[in-house]
Amino acid sequence: MARGVVVISGSSTGIGRACALRLDRSGFRVFAGVRKQEDGESLRAEAKGELEPLILDVTDLSSIAAARRRVEEAAGSAGVAGLVNNAGIAIAGPLEFVPIDDFRRQLEVNLIGHVAVIQAFLPLIRKARGRIVNMTSIGGRVASAFLGPYQSSKWALEGLTDALRKELRPWGIDVVAIEPGAISTPLWQKGVDEANQMIEQLPPEGHELYGEAIGKVSEFAVKLGERGSPPDRVARAVEHALTARRPRTRYLVGADARVQLALGKVLPARAGDAVEARLIGL
Repeated sequence: MARGVVVISGSSTGIGRACALRLDRSGFRVFAGVRKQEDGESLRAEAKGELEPLILDVTDLSSIAAARRRVEEAAGSAGVAGLVNNAGIAIAGPLEFVPIDDFRRQLEVNLIGHVAVIQAFLPLIRKARGRIVNMTSIGGRVASAFLGPYQSSKWALEGLTDALRKELRPWGIDVVAIEPGAISTPLWQKGVDEANQMIEQLPPEGHELYGEAIGKVSEFAVKLGERGSPPDRVARAVEHALTARRPRTRYLVGADARVQLALGKVLPARAGDAVEARLIGL
């Protein structure tokens, strides 16, 4: 018997795909949000249960509305047991030169899009007294140089998660943040690739000011990604958040995430900055 309906955004690859397949195997009826039909078919082929691909672009209100109608039709009066807000992109570069339109796109996907999805699905979640899981990041609690756009979106999503948890408390709806560290996913490598592309697009002054430093940060990011945790480790945390009698409000995933958070608590800010710079070689 199905454990209930779960909707996941950003299920094409990486963490979202791992979550969709794990929850499918554990008995949920999964609606896996993808933007391309072929990604959905690939997911369906690997699934064991009732996983259904769902065309969902979190930046498109008409796409969100259509997805909600399909899920409502399938869930009926039972409502939605879980919403996993996972869709995301990673834009990196020196804040002095990040194109403003790129920064807006970062916030549109990683923050505003999730608000739009939550607003659309919350009436269905309330029916089931379901749960909302937001995929934040250790980068939403500990900032690093040249990841300002991405980490700004995750810090904001952390705040949104706390506010929403308090607002929905009267209905017993848990709102949980999942905070992964380095995870071996295509998004990680894509972020590195985009950073390298940004180096090429920097004006001469930007190259002079930041080119060498960004190169070292990219090299460090590649090493972190190679040692990153598998996506299924994050999916396990998501499953616990959706099924535990009393889920945590936050789940740190990965040894590196725990180390970063611990150092941030122990070291004064400027000392932490110096340690990070030394590790990266700046």
